[in-house]
Amino acid sequence: MIKNQWYAIMLSKEVKNKPVGVTRMGEKLVLWRSKDNQINCIYDKCCHRGASLSLGKIVDDKVECPFHGMLYDGSGKVKTIPANGKFSEVEKRYRVNGYKVEDNNGFIWLWYGDQNKENIPTIPFFKDLTEGFRYSTFSEVWNVHYTRAIENQLDVVHLPFVHNTTIGKGGKTLINGPVVRWTDNLMTIYVNNIVDDGKTKSLKSNEIKNFEKLFSLQYQVPNIWQNLISDKVRVFAAFAPVDESHTKIYLRFYQKFLPISGLGDFVASFANLFNRIILHQDRRVVLTQIPVKSDFKMDEMLIPGDLPIIQFRKKRDELKSLDEI
Repeated sequence: MIKNQWYAIMLSKEVKNKPVGVTRMGEKLVLWRSKDNQINCIYDKCCHRGASLSLGKIVDDKVECPFHGMLYDGSGKVKTIPANGKFSEVEKRYRVNGYKVEDNNGFIWLWYGDQNKENIPTIPFFKDLTEGFRYSTFSEVWNVHYTRAIENQLDVVHLPFVHNTTIGKGGKTLINGPVVRWTDNLMTIYVNNIVDDGKTKSLKSNEIKNFEKLFSLQYQVPNIWQNLISDKVRVFAAFAPVDESHTKIYLRFYQKFLPISGLGDFVASFANLFNRIILHQDRRVVLTQIPVKSDFKMDEMLIPGDLPIIQFRKKRDELKSLDEI
């Protein structure tokens, strides 16, 4: 995983005022809400005897270990050791790792990296999705590294083959470009797939004029994506890394052609049934890819239409290199 980034790791509604245990970024975590609605996240292993804190309960905004009652605050510090007396001083060494988390746009975001870093950037959500949209969400776990799941959504070549009965109808197998543009850590992909008439040669990226008017997709580092279907319809996904071989995908259908609460939510939920079908068409193939994780340099013979995937891998490699400096 790329360090020093905000990752969408779960839905806001999945965390309430009781401990919730999840595995994210390859680590066992326990999350809970304080009385003031703030999210807390610490390592889900008691420093005393290794019990899972998520099996405990919340006492005065702290999580209580189910084994011997030690109380942990949101920073991971042990505040009380009952066996030593509730008012006895607790040494600093009694603690576990704590993580910065934020509740934003219906997701819990985890700052993965240096927890003491100054000037932490804002959460990288798509600004246009915060204005007037209603949405519905569903989620599922794929047995792949999150890079494979993301690359599937950046792949503009597979549609007429994987989705020939749905969004890939029409046999548009010839790929012009695509055109890829970066704005900081936001990648926009401009897509122009056409039917191959046996005469037309595909255009290179630099040969496509007025590409800004084409259909487009966006990927925001490190783990969110959107399909800009129209000004009023979007499909969004967050790819939450569970571990090296599992990813939890949160897929949302956003719409604002019917912004009314209730009815608009129903329409979004209904539309998500179709999105589920499409996602499962992808899953059937992606789960067979070897290896389950992608890297910048791999034993693959890529083609010009894979430019978004090449750019994705290059950006990841650059950001991971910065972590090592």
